[in-house]
Amino acid sequence: GLFLMCVGSLLPVGLLQTAINWGPLLEDPVFIAEYHGVMEDFVHYLAIGSDHWFNRHHAGQLAGPIAYFCAEYGFHESLGIYSGGLGVLAGDHMKSASDMALPVVGVGLLYRKGYFSQTIDADGHQEHEYPDFDLGRLPFLRVLGPMGDPLTVPVELPGRVVSAAVWLLQVGRVPVLLLDTDHSGNNEADRPITHIVYVRGREMRLHQELVLGVGGVRALRSLGLAPGVWHLNEGHSAFLLVERAREFVARGMPLEDAWAAVRRCSVFTIHTPVAAGNERFDANLVRRIAGPFCEGAGTAPAGSVPLDEVLRLGLGDSGDAGQFDLTAFSLRLSNGANAVSKLHAETANNTWEPLLGTRAILGVTNGIHTPTWVGRATRELLERRLGADLDDLDGQTDAAHFWDRIGRVPDRDLWEAHQHQKLELAIFARQRLRSQLARHGEAPATLLELGGALSPAILTIGFARRFATYKRAQLLFSDMERLTRLVWSTDRPVQFVFAGKAHPADRPAQQVIQGIFERSRSAELRGRVFILEDYNMRVAKLLVRGVDVWLNNPRRPLEASGTSGMKASANGVVNLSVLDGWWDEGWTGDNGWAIGGRVTNPDEGAQDWADALDLYRILEDEVVPRYYERTAAGLPREWLALMKRAMATSIWRFSTTRMLHEYVEQLYLPAG
Repeated sequence: GLFLMCVGSLLPVGLLQTAINWGPLLEDPVFIAEYHGVMEDFVHYLAIGSDHWFNRHHAGQLAGPIAYFCAEYGFHESLGIYSGGLGVLAGDHMKSASDMALPVVGVGLLYRKGYFSQTIDADGHQEHEYPDFDLGRLPFLRVLGPMGDPLTVPVELPGRVVSAAVWLLQVGRVPVLLLDTDHSGNNEADRPITHIVYVRGREMRLHQELVLGVGGVRALRSLGLAPGVWHLNEGHSAFLLVERAREFVARGMPLEDAWAAVRRCSVFTIHTPVAAGNERFDANLVRRIAGPFCEGAGTAPAGSVPLDEVLRLGLGDSGDAGQFDLTAFSLRLSNGANAVSKLHAETANNTWEPLLGTRAILGVTNGIHTPTWVGRATRELLERRLGADLDDLDGQTDAAHFWDRIGRVPDRDLWEAHQHQKLELAIFARQRLRSQLARHGEAPATLLELGGALSPAILTIGFARRFATYKRAQLLFSDMERLTRLVWSTDRPVQFVFAGKAHPADRPAQQVIQGIFERSRSAELRGRVFILEDYNMRVAKLLVRGVDVWLNNPRRPLEASGTSGMKASANGVVNLSVLDGWWDEGWTGDNGWAIGGRVTNPDEGAQDWADALDLYRILEDEVVPRYYERTAAGLPREWLALMKRAMATSIWRFSTTRMLHEYVEQLYLPAG
């Protein structure tokens, strides 16, 4: 187990700062009984976990905890230390590790300004504002060192040593250590290193990744931790491999043996489908910034690793010696590596074959932390009708087939739960849209119209994710005349809701957002197409629970996994997607629809048009008729059958519980 000394305590700050008359509550037996019940559940959850899956099957098989390094974590919308899917996946990984009593400690960065808050101006331009988090109001605790002082760890940079403060975020049973350079012990120029998630400046990004990799190892060592497995979730933390090699060299081990020792207990997850999408730095920049740390200059600790050797191991698939490729470096120094879907594994193995030798990149498909993403109405229905426990998917009898029982849930109950979640989305969206358009100076009459926006009676299709051009958010608008007829049908209308952020440096993706906003305000589509600003985990939860159809149409095979569709499916939202990422293996023919096929036309324009035509065909001939076909009792029986199959085929199969079974057995145990 891991015990960390911390300053402060986890208190519900916002609640305690509110004027509450506690007297009547303390004398209310119902309230006090509920309080004791909640606390008993909490204490029971945090118990050692000897009856959980890992301890039942693999107790004592790892030499130490699993150190999980990631550049971002999405735990909750209030903790803005994430930007998108990678961070949310890492957050779900930590939550499920806690549920399963897996011996994991997370390592990341504490971004004081996080990722940007998005607004969209009256012309559709994305605007960026970075918050300044008040750590005193958030559940971050300062970690103390062995002598009781606030713990900091050094990282050597050119001409100076930067110190990183260590904070703790406790995620159930799992401690997550977060490094922070914004403190008085550092020069003013170094304090912003950990301010912003994925800062656009390449030199600053390299500084961040040195702090994450090197500082993360040193934080663990300062706390007396000796991980049995080191898991790099993407290549951002690759310098942890150099730091660990330096440790071995400092003990007198030859460099080649040190690399071998590092390799034996390291595992690596790759999230990008093509080499061009992986993290790379100019080799001369790496020489200048990472040289002092690698080669022991100045105040660096004993042990050095020749920078030329580091750059050699980071030679990418193109053979360009002027680039240091963190993915190539991590692959060469890992005992095992995995892609995040079966299709992604095929793509990754084709891309990196020259580096792999006889090894292969495994396909461990991503999953979701089901309790986080399934809506309350649906969750309560599953508990009531099936006796399901979403907090303990391992505890279901025959977990892989338990969810076939979803067919027993009465149609009316499922439809009512779904309609409740649609209403929750509509109420939120109306408020958000009214705020957006009021800021644009729209007239009161226009704002009044929003009171009926996103009516739950209308077939609602959602598209929400990071905006990148390959995701083709604009595909829906390929034939405006056909789309207009579809959405304004008198008896079978359709409405679309979009949300998502484009990276501040990605101008083409920002132009896609602008184009969709302009369409949403056009005479043809106004009132049937909406775009919500400031996409975050809160908005994502409402969308994946509250739409009827989840639309995803990336250019195949550029979507590595895509977990938003899994979240939607677990809520009974039907996927309409290109056969890419998880959907290539998740589609069964009776749980949603596939756009196009598995053969990709090298002519991107022709492929885009073909996919657009297939999208319209499916909407017109299959989605809309099935949704609006009702029984005498007013229920869409065939649609409900789709919803049930979506849930049955996703809740276990695309959960982080199933995913962690595979990580443990295919990656962690072989490396531990």
